[in-house]
Amino acid sequence: MSIGVQYDLAGVARLQERIAKLGNLDRRALLQQLAGVAESQTRERITSGAEKAPDGEPWQAWTARYAATRHGNNSMLDGEGNLADSITSEIEGDEALIGSNLVYAAIHQHGGTPDMAPGPAGIPAREYLGFSQDNLDEIETVADRWLDKHLEAA
Repeated sequence: MSIGVQYDLAGVARLQERIAKLGNLDRRALLQQLAGVAESQTRERITSGAEKAPDGEPWQAWTARYAATRHGNNSMLDGEGNLADSITSEIEGDEALIGSNLVYAAIHQHGGTPDMAPGPAGIPAREYLGFSQDNLDEIETVADRWLDKHLEAA
């Protein structure tokens, strides 16, 4: 009596070919899609009225004196909409960069000290760039769909 095992490795070879094709894909389209999602997420964070950092930490409230100068029901960083409108992305190599070129964008993200020029610039950080877990889940879904599409075509 004998026992034999037979393996058909044709499927493995096909899988290796498909994986090799994925390695040669131009990932720029994926990066552009992911950057677009991150831009939208950032704009939403600024304009939604939720007024919290990506990690869920609430932004520090305005001082009563400053709040008295504000008008309308805009969110804390939304004023006239300039910051949200300025959010852009750029692809550099294998990275998608999201940010703003407004002069005051960095001080909102990182905060300032009273002695900073043009001062007084002593405001708390109100982080708007970054990713919440929901943001990361959405980005992962977009990346998975992109990968699935290319695996099916490979």
